Amino acid sequence: TTLSHTVTKTYPPHTVTPLERGAIHVRVRGSAGQSFAAFLSEGILMELEGDSNDYVGKGLSGGVLVVYPPKYSESFLAEQNMIIGNTCLYGATSGYAFIRGIAAERFCVRNSGAYCVVEGVGDHACEYMTGGRVVILGKTGRNFAAGMSGGIAYVYDKDNECTKKSNLEIAALVPLIVGTEDDTIV
Repeated sequence: TTLSHTVTKTYPPHTVTPLERGAIHVRVRGSAGQSFAAFLSEGILMELEGDSNDYVGKGLSGGVLVVYPPKYSESFLAEQNMIIGNTCLYGATSGYAFIRGIAAERFCVRNSGAYCVVEGVGDHACEYMTGGRVVILGKTGRNFAAGMSGGIAYVYDKDNECTKKSNLEIAALVPLIVGTEDDTIV
């Protein structure tokens, strides 16, 4: 957050040329704890080889966030294990997140413009989402897309369970037709 503050003060949004994507690249290893990469601003790429607790990428604001398991951990199957905690990417407005593993509950709640890829999500994912794109390459938890009034979530649902777990009061589920312009995601 402090780094994003410094970048924003030096390169105010919409007033000067912003930093190029990834101009500042921070690589860290281990367990990142709470609020890793919160409010990450444009021009910063934060790469975590490890895991993190809740609120990863909260308020993502144009930056790029990458989280993946340790390279030396051959027995860790990312597509079967949680790698980030609850309420990650809450209130994201722009930027990109690439998560090699499963996100816990409330992933991308109130996302209004970020583009995210994740291996799976817990309950209440994409709740109240108003914009952006989310690609989920695995299972979803219950109450998926509750109150989702905008944005698009693409779910690879090989077990055909997403419909049963989704809250369709506002959102609609439609199949993606491969070979059409609809299959261009990000």
